[in-house]
Amino acid sequence: MGFGDLTRINTNLQSLQAYTYLQRTNSELGLRQLRLATGSRINRAEDDSAGYSIAAKLKAKIRGQEQALANIGDAKSLLTVAEGSLNSIMEILQTMKEKVVQAANDTMGAEERDAIENQLNQLTAEIGDILNATEFNGKALFSASSTVSLGFQVGDSAAAQDNFNVKIEAIANTSASVGLFSSVSQASVFSNGKWGLDTVAQATHALQAIEAAIQNVATRLGKIGDYQKRLSFKLDNLATAKNNYEAARSRIADADFAYEQMQLAKLQILQQTGVAALAQANVAPQSVLQLF
Repeated sequence: MGFGDLTRINTNLQSLQAYTYLQRTNSELGLRQLRLATGSRINRAEDDSAGYSIAAKLKAKIRGQEQALANIGDAKSLLTVAEGSLNSIMEILQTMKEKVVQAANDTMGAEERDAIENQLNQLTAEIGDILNATEFNGKALFSASSTVSLGFQVGDSAAAQDNFNVKIEAIANTSASVGLFSSVSQASVFSNGKWGLDTVAQATHALQAIEAAIQNVATRLGKIGDYQKRLSFKLDNLATAKNNYEAARSRIADADFAYEQMQLAKLQILQQTGVAALAQANVAPQSVLQLF
């Protein structure tokens, strides 16, 4: 580093050097103040090009994971809707079983059996209404014709493990019959959506059909519970991964306030001394006048 000859005043090299370093101090001071103002260590690519690139990729991954967490929540909501409908159907089936057990007793007269049949018919119709009304965002969950296959994006990538598939088996339901009672062995017991319980034998067949329906619904509820449990595990795992990626991004891109404040204090002192040095460098050539 050269220091100019004091007697050569046409170029004040000392003043230029003091000015250069003061500008550097001001620039660095502005950078530290910006970091403290934004909370970010990297505010533009030139601050740390490699870190900027890594942090941007991590941020994209984190935002994808945030949406995947929301997707899992929506998936659990959908399954909860299906579960709620099946629970309602289960309660109805339990009531139907209670009434059929009552009808299987020969103490019942014709009028009492007719009353039980009417109640069973109404309960069967209600099951059909529940099945028809069960949907999520316009998507029917218990189709009359086929199994409903659903795919949920539960991660931030296109990898197979980030897609979760769910199948909700159809429960056939038409105006004539409900598929839950397809196991009735005698057509006279359940035909065209109507129950016939004129004899103990018919009541026994109806009881077998309702017990099979209860087992059917219980199996479906178990499968939905299994799906929900897996989604809960995925939710917990994804939340943990997101936090870890957020920590990694923070270490790269976020400002360390204690360090930045320490540097700021140092630079403020250098700024003041730089101004003083520049002032002295500007005054120094005047001593040459003493030669005249």
